[in-house]
Order: sequence, then C-alpha cells, then structure tokens
Amino acid sequence: MEQQQCHQTLLSPDSSCPPAPSSSSSSSAHADSTAPCGTCRKCGGPTTFAPPPPSRSSEVSPPPNYRPIRAPAVNLPPNEQSRQAIILSPVPHSEKVLPVSPPFLFQAPSKKIQSPDDIRSFNDSDSGKNFLGFIVALSESMRGHKISDPCHQSDTVNIIISMLCTLIDWVDEIPPTEQAARYGNISYRTWHSRLVENSDDFMLQFLPDDKKSATVELVPYFTDSFGNSSRIDYGTGHETNFAAWLYCMARLGVIKEEDYHAVVARVFVKYLELMRKLQLVYCLEPAGSHGVWGLDDYHFLPFIFGSSQLIDHKYMKPKSIHNPDILENFSAEYLYLSCIAFVKKVKKGLFAEHSPLLDDISGVPAWKKVNSGLLKMYKAEVLEKVPIMQHFLFGSLIK
Repeated sequence: MEQQQCHQTLLSPDSSCPPAPSSSSSSSAHADSTAPCGTCRKCGGPTTFAPPPPSRSSEVSPPPNYRPIRAPAVNLPPNEQSRQAIILSPVPHSEKVLPVSPPFLFQAPSKKIQSPDDIRSFNDSDSGKNFLGFIVALSESMRGHKISDPCHQSDTVNIIISMLCTLIDWVDEIPPTEQAARYGNISYRTWHSRLVENSDDFMLQFLPDDKKSATVELVPYFTDSFGNSSRIDYGTGHETNFAAWLYCMARLGVIKEEDYHAVVARVFVKYLELMRKLQLVYCLEPAGSHGVWGLDDYHFLPFIFGSSQLIDHKYMKPKSIHNPDILENFSAEYLYLSCIAFVKKVKKGLFAEHSPLLDDISGVPAWKKVNSGLLKMYKAEVLEKVPIMQHFLFGSLIK
C-alpha cells in the first residue's frame, strides 16, 4: 500500500506506462531500472519522467521563474492613483508674462524647495502659475506651424541663436577624452568651464543698460541649462532651467510675445541641437532618468511643442510615429517626430519595450489630446517632483 501511494505522487492520475518495449530491448530496460527514474503507478516499471531532485531549500535558493531581459526602470511607473490625478487635473492655460517693474532688486537666485509643501506653495503662487502659463504660450505659438515657417526674429533672438552656435562650435574644439567609463566624458567639464567663464559676456550682449545688473540673476539659470559639470549628467530639470532663463528674459521685456514663435522654432530648436550633440559626444548620463517609464531619458518640452505643431494636421496622427517614411521625411519640420527619430536612433530593440509610454501615447486619436495630456504630465511629473525641483532656483524674477 505504501509503495502504491508513493507511485501516485510521482505521476499525475493520467500518467501511464510507456509503450511496451520489444523483447530484444526488454532486458536492457530492466537493466537500467537501477538508474534514478520515475515508476509507473500501474505496473511499477520505469517511466520517461525523472523523479524530482532532492529538496535543498536550506542550501540553495530556487531559480527565479522570470528573468528580466533588461534592468528595471529607475523609477516605477506612476500608480493608478497618480495616473488618475493627472487625468482629472485641469489643463494648464497660457498666461501673459508679468513684466518686472522698477526699482529693480536683482539678486543671485538660490534653492528654496525642500519638501512637497514647498512645491505646492510655488505651483499655487502667481509666480508658479505664470511660469507654467509661459510654457503653454510657447506651445500655442507653434500650433499648426512647421519649424521652417517664416517668423519674426528680433535682434535678441538672433543674438541668442548666435550664442548657441558658439556653444556648438566649442564641442568641436574640445574633443572627448578616451576613457573606459561608458557615461560622463570628463572633457565635458572643460566645455562647461568655458561656458561659465563667458556667461556674463553672453548676457550683456542683449541686456539694455538699465537692466545689465540682471546678469547676477540670469547667469545661474543659463549655466545650469546644459547639465551638471560635477555629475556630468543632464535631465528635465536642466531643460526647465533653460525655460526659466527664457521666462526671466520675458519678464525683463527682452523677449516679447511676438518673439514666442521664433523662441521655439529658432532658439529652442538650436538648443535641442546643442544638447543632442553634448549627449552624444560627451555621453552625458540621464539625470534622474525614469528609465523606460519616461518620455525620453533627457527631454520633455520638445514633445509638448511638437505635439502642438501637429494639432489638426490633415494626414499625420499620433500613430504615424510608427511609419519610418514619415519620420525620415518630416522629422526636420516637426519636433515631436524629431524626438521619436532620435529615440529610435540611440535605443535598440522594440520601440514598445524601450519607450512604452511613447508607444501608449501613439494610440491617442488626436494631437490636441496628446498636447493637453503632456502639459498636465509636465506639471505633475516635473514641476511637482521634489527630486527635480529641489535644484530649481528662485530670486526676484521667479519667486
């Protein structure tokens, strides 16, 4: 009876004997019966199934049932509650920039945010709402426009473009150092040092005489717009600093509302060109990357501006990003497509695996909904995150 119960535990109830061996092989089969193998519950003969290995739970841990094909994301995707909070939040609206009035009390900006309460205070303040409203206004200025469309270019815009071209030339003058590390080429620190040394002169090129003292406030935003020289990294926080620098100049009246189209189509496009070159040449590490759960390892704003360009486009829909011909022929004219093409260039494998969030967005039916959703997401995932905003600077222009 005990032997019969033992047999029943080794095989399922449906198990049965293997096909009867021929007479010539019968003896050999029984000769091998001493080998470790299972036995049939009906006849007691050997089966094709080996017995389970002896338990060693106290010595060796069992292998995992699932081995990930890549390292997990640095940050997990937002939980259902935070996703619903983003969906239900109101869409940010554009606002006219509040001009600064004399007497001017410019000061070196400093870090102020240390907790979520500080972030709520900033985003609920007039200053926080006006800054986000400025970004929305920049987005709206690109609606329905290609990058190459003619636009008003003031002297200030042309000076800023010239500055960014100079910074691009410096990358060619300062080649990367040969090193074993994958990320963070130390030559970037040489490039960044030259940037810091010349920043004051850059600001003085476009500031009027009565506002030249604003240099003390503008320079920190500007120098922190291109990455961190200590960590040799770059992320959405640095990109937000560039937007803050542009906002400060709008508050000073140096950038006017009629310049907004050119600020995106000329200035920001040139800034993006510079940042991509820095990322590729000096291998800047993504700062606080969301891994596969972010839009991009480095950028957010070009997706906002780019989705605005495509609102009400006759032929291109969000799902068009999966068409290689569209990316090849139109990425030079549309920021969103340019970003997708760059992501596909630098990341290998299936798009749905390395960029699942962008892949999900491609299923949204209309660009207007994509644009409004990205604006809400930017507020929630960038402007309301302590790890990013704890490095943000506050002075007299952004309080």
